[in-house]
Amino acid sequence: MKRKHHKILELIFNRPVSGSIKWDDVEALFVALGAKVSEREGSRVAVVLFNEVRVFHRPHPTPVTDKGAVSSIRKWLESHGVTP
Repeated sequence: MKRKHHKILELIFNRPVSGSIKWDDVEALFVALGAKVSEREGSRVAVVLFNEVRVFHRPHPTPVTDKGAVSSIRKWLESHGVTP
């Protein structure tokens, strides 16, 4: 994993939850972890990782991931042993 991806992973695991993580960076982290990312209806994105499919809402009009999504992503990664 590249240094940038590790930095994003650290931001995801920071407490309190960060409200300044760009969605593109989160998608890049997923891909670095081996995920397949695909478009769904509207602004939804399907992420296939750990033999699971998770659907997230791509934020708009700003590119910043909301805190609820960051918390959900943290729990999902943590449950599969991915930590900074």
